Amino acid sequence: QGELGIWASLLGQEAAQIGSGRALGANDMVFPTYREHGVAYCRNVEPLRLLGLFRGVNHGGWDPAKFGFHLYTIVIGSQTLHATGYAMGIQRDGVLGTPSAGATIAYFGDGATSQGDVNESFVFASVFNAPIVFFCQNNQWAISEPLERQSRIPLYKRAQGYGFPGLRVDGNDVFACLAVTKKALEDARDGQGPTLIEAFTYRMGAHTTTDDPTRYRLKAEEEAWKLKDPIERLKAYIVRNDLAGADFFEDVEAEAKKGATELRRQCLELPDPAPLAIFENVYAEPHPMMTEEQEQFAAYLASFEDEEVSS
Repeated sequence: QGELGIWASLLGQEAAQIGSGRALGANDMVFPTYREHGVAYCRNVEPLRLLGLFRGVNHGGWDPAKFGFHLYTIVIGSQTLHATGYAMGIQRDGVLGTPSAGATIAYFGDGATSQGDVNESFVFASVFNAPIVFFCQNNQWAISEPLERQSRIPLYKRAQGYGFPGLRVDGNDVFACLAVTKKALEDARDGQGPTLIEAFTYRMGAHTTTDDPTRYRLKAEEEAWKLKDPIERLKAYIVRNDLAGADFFEDVEAEAKKGATELRRQCLELPDPAPLAIFENVYAEPHPMMTEEQEQFAAYLASFEDEEVSS
């Protein structure tokens, strides 16, 4: 409906995100891309806070330190360097191997593995034995480029060249994602260094709302992955093991619909920021170039007020 400037869906990747997100500890810090809505949910970041960024009314409406969840990163792969630096800071705090130890986890897609930033972060994390988990959601498509255009080998095997463990997990199995991420984070907190996890999954929708996947991939491929839907798979497991009945699923569906309706209402009520707010919280201290740009923009805005007065 045009209420958001853009949106990146996680459809098809729910198990990878929720499974890994539930493995996080209180002292861990997440460095996401722009698609980790499920992980944000696990860290108690309200969905409305995410929508503000895509609606263009804030730069990320939550406190990373409060939630252990950094702001969304739009530049492909850059968050892996941020996560590695943060992990090296944890290492220098001297808390690894203690109950107060934390680790970082950096999320990225298969396409990001072709970025220099990601490979540089692998080097630093390896040689400094940083407490970090690299969580790659291999959803098969880097926008319009298939996996075979990104790598000649399975992505998890790249870790071998940098000297730390790598493994592939079924990204549509929420329990498997939980188990491997929990183990990797425990190893990181104990001082055993980084791990690369490749969650093998599929992006069911478009890359973003500006994308048309019918231009580059076959419908038959999507239909094949529909049969592996992670939510339906979990539902089947629950039913098969008599863990819940029909009433439970009806309640979940009703709660989801109610939540979606309320979220849409709240999104429409998000206030537009003051134009000069874009200059706030960019640097910790005043910056000469930023101050100059702010003054120029303020003068530009004031020129419209002058025109209204003169008219």
